[in-house]
Amino acid sequence: MNLTRRVFSAAALTASLVLGACGGGDAPGEGQSRYERASDRGMGNADAAVTMIEYSSVACPHCAAFHEEVFPTIEENYIETGRMRYVLREMITGSPQFAIAGFSLAHCVPEERYFDMVDLLFQQQRAIFQAAQTQGSARGQYLAIARSMGLSEQDFIACLNNEEINQSIVAAHDRAIADGVDGTPRFIFNGRMLEARRAPGATEYTYFLDGEQVMIDGEPLPGLADAETFTRLIDHLLAQAGETAE
Repeated sequence: MNLTRRVFSAAALTASLVLGACGGGDAPGEGQSRYERASDRGMGNADAAVTMIEYSSVACPHCAAFHEEVFPTIEENYIETGRMRYVLREMITGSPQFAIAGFSLAHCVPEERYFDMVDLLFQQQRAIFQAAQTQGSARGQYLAIARSMGLSEQDFIACLNNEEINQSIVAAHDRAIADGVDGTPRFIFNGRMLEARRAPGATEYTYFLDGEQVMIDGEPLPGLADAETFTRLIDHLLAQAGETAE
């Protein structure tokens, strides 16, 4: 499964990196929402009524499923229309070496193509895993992905061996753990963490935001990770913010 020794060794840095290594401080920068950090990557209207932060990993199968089945609806109906801001925070859940390799490539393309690379990595995740299992290495898959995004083989090798990038990815993961995030995908809406759990005496999982059960039209919102449920949740939050759902 080896890509480069540097990618493998980066996973071992987790325990030794200080949280400040992710750089930039906490204050949001120009063009960011008030819920962001300067080091965050986001898309959509920074002044939107709702900001959704996703803690995610390109090596996490559940994350890939979310981006295949749910995210296109969110992107089309809310991000592209300017009604919601979306932010991705990197974690190295799943296979750490694959997560670091993938996010490293995302860091090495032009900034405006970061999310294009992330989307492609999610689309190719099964092929990457399959190559690792059947061929003993996923290097060819990653190289093909890099080339499709305009990187040469020399760029690819240099990217995976870039210690500063490797460390920033591991530091972002450490910061997420410090934030109380223990798995992916995990979502925060306007600073409140979304969790699916059972209410006292209930048998079904429903959604909570910072411990407060999400109630829509007098009924708890089911804890499902599908497009319909997330649409209902976002429309509910927009309505709370005073914006009429379309």
